[in-house]
Amino acid sequence: MTIERHDFTTGTELAQSLAEVVANKLADAIATRGHAILAVSGGNTPIRLFEVLSRQPIDWNLVTITLVDERFVPVDHERSNEKLVRDHLLREHARVARFVGLCNAASTVNTAALAASSRIDGLRRPFDVVLLGMGLDGHTASFFPRADRLDQAIDPTTRALVLPIHAEGAGEKRLTLTLPLLIEAQLLVLHIEGADKNVVFEKALAGDDEHEMPIRAVLHHARHPLQVYYAN
Repeated sequence: MTIERHDFTTGTELAQSLAEVVANKLADAIATRGHAILAVSGGNTPIRLFEVLSRQPIDWNLVTITLVDERFVPVDHERSNEKLVRDHLLREHARVARFVGLCNAASTVNTAALAASSRIDGLRRPFDVVLLGMGLDGHTASFFPRADRLDQAIDPTTRALVLPIHAEGAGEKRLTLTLPLLIEAQLLVLHIEGADKNVVFEKALAGDDEHEMPIRAVLHHARHPLQVYYAN
């Protein structure tokens, strides 16, 4: 595994630096291929980053934004990652970006996953930028320890693109991109903040069991150096 770590004193400094890095990567992709694809995670940690990123002056009309994972809730629900992205990233300059969500009005999470797979399959791969977070249990995306489809979700050879997944303690049922979509990204970033997250990350580095701490699947299989952005 190759890790390049970037440590910051404050989350504000991290957000400014990472937003510039992401914007430059997207701009390079646009210059090379005429379009760029960005996949982002939810939660509270990336909110400040999203707001700074939304103000970066690139050709956002040539960027597609999608989600790494999503809760199986209505898209206007307070716990919806789509709502988080619409509120904090699809604004300012980035308001003109194209958004491809994972959830829809399907009656079951399995049906929603099939529809999301079709939409994701229509996007060019590999993605240009993937932004990941990490929970205190060592999960990333919706790769939760003891999740019902964890084996398939973190299989680097799976052909599935989006899986329905559920784990005790995770709350709602979820939709998640599978490991291959994440690890092939041209720029793969793990964004963590707080001393407690740093302790978890160091524990992940010290062990091998991907089922115990699924973030290890990313650490083990990333095809480009994993960029770790950390702030106290």
